[in-house]
Amino acid sequence: MLLRIAGMVNDSIVDGPGLRLAVFCQGCRRHCPGCHNPATWDESGGYQAETDDVLAAVGRNPLLDGITLTGGEPFLQAAAAAPLAAAVRARGLTVVTYTGYLWEEITGGPPDWLELARQTDLLVDGPFIMGERNIDLLFRGSVNQRLIDAPASLAAGVPVAWRRFS
Repeated sequence: MLLRIAGMVNDSIVDGPGLRLAVFCQGCRRHCPGCHNPATWDESGGYQAETDDVLAAVGRNPLLDGITLTGGEPFLQAAAAAPLAAAVRARGLTVVTYTGYLWEEITGGPPDWLELARQTDLLVDGPFIMGERNIDLLFRGSVNQRLIDAPASLAAGVPVAWRRFS
């Protein structure tokens, strides 16, 4: 499958816990003032990458704890991102997904959004809000954004705060 991306960072330590392959999905409709990645907004920008090539990048780094799907907005490409996330999890690695949408929008959204949520371990939800910016927060930029344990939240039917991977 094809995924439109802006690029990848092979050894990120800021886009979730541990060492991660950060995949910057291309395209976002939120256009949050103060966004740290406005170059990813254009849905026709970036380039198309085969999800198999992304998996190959994962395989080349045996030190990875997982991948991070960020952006841009990964849920705009959930049909391609969900199988990629499933393949990463099948390798025993974790998936972190960043989104400008709220958990409640995702779980009430299209079926492929729900599938990407199912294949996510840690979801960082909510738009970046400049007035709530806080550089001391773990893995997020503004106070309104939540760290959500996706599997526990799906089981509980409500957002469950992420604590740490065990």
